[in-house]
Parts: sequence; C-alpha cells; structure tokens
Amino acid sequence: MAPGLLGLVHLTTWAVCAVIKLPQLAAVLRAGSAWGLSVTSLLLELAGLLVFLRYQIYYDYPLETYLEYPIIIAQDAILLCCIMHFSGKKKRALFYTVIYWGVWYMLTLHKRIIDVAMNLCTFVSAASKLVQLQHLWQTKDPGQASALTWGMGAYTCASKLQTTWCELIFLMLTKFFSLLVLIRFITMLILNIWVTATILHYRKTKKTD
Repeated sequence: MAPGLLGLVHLTTWAVCAVIKLPQLAAVLRAGSAWGLSVTSLLLELAGLLVFLRYQIYYDYPLETYLEYPIIIAQDAILLCCIMHFSGKKKRALFYTVIYWGVWYMLTLHKRIIDVAMNLCTFVSAASKLVQLQHLWQTKDPGQASALTWGMGAYTCASKLQTTWCELIFLMLTKFFSLLVLIRFITMLILNIWVTATILHYRKTKKTD
C-alpha cells in the first residue's frame, strides 16, 4: 500500500472512531432505554481497550497505532453511564470507575503483569462480543443495539489489520510489532461482523412479525 493511501486509511479510521459509539448512544438516549445491550459486554470491551492502550503506551508504540483508543474508551464510558442511568444503577458507575483506575495503575507495576494482561486481552475483548451475541440469541430482539456502531467497529478492525500488515517489516525492525496485535484485529473483525449480522437478522425478523 502506498504511503499516501496508508495515511488516508489512518485518517478514515480515526474519523470513524471519533463517532463510532454515537449511533449507539443516540439510540439509547432516544428510546430512554438500553434494552438489547449487554452491560457485561460493554464492561469487558472497556477492559480490553484499556489493557491494549496501556500495553502500547508502555512499550512506546507509535502514536498513530493507538490514537483512536482513548476516543473509543471515552465514548464507551459515556455510554456505560447512560446505561447505568436508565437502569437505575447510577451508583455502580463510581464503583466501576475506581476498579478500572486501579487496574490501569496496577498493569505497569511490573513488566510481567502487562505482558500477561496483553496475552489475555484478545480473549477478554472476544468475550465481550460473544456475551453480546448470547444476549441477542436469548432475547431474539436487538432492542436499541446499533448495527451501524458494530459495522463501524468491523471497518476499524479491517483498516487496522491492513495498516498493521503493511507496516509489518518496519515494526519488526524496530521491535514494535507483536503477533498478538494482528491476531486481535482478525478476531475482532470476525466477531464484529457476526454481531452486526445478528442485529440486522433479528431486526428484519421483528419487522416481518
């Protein structure tokens, strides 16, 4: 991929990430309900993102490889607060904040901790998608789940997979590349597409009924 095209992919990825949770947030606010969304899924997603971000900062990865993660984390945090509000569990938001802040600090107390956490990161993030899938299968109702948000998630994974692959040689030479990162993007791409397709399927089925 040409350098100019690679830069364009980076820009589009950042642009999508800047608004990736807004369709979901708008759907929740419009309905005044978080029906169809799994809180556990969102908590696991947030944990995976925090570990991934902390890992790349700890090992001094290039800024462009993780710039979008703080944006997504902020949107996830806002979405979680909205869900807590509509479910009458606002007090839990402070509890989760303390927990995540503690984990963020503890991750870099020792190199082995951050390495082990990164090894588990993909499993945690994958679990968040599977929990959402299970929730949809059980309810057979997408509720306020946004197919657009999940679809954009699939796009960002595909673009990051492409750029990571194109930068493979450079990253290996500078010892920044990790096979775990590549595996993560492939796994998240597949699961994001799966969730998107499931939401669209149940939405179509509901309209038909």
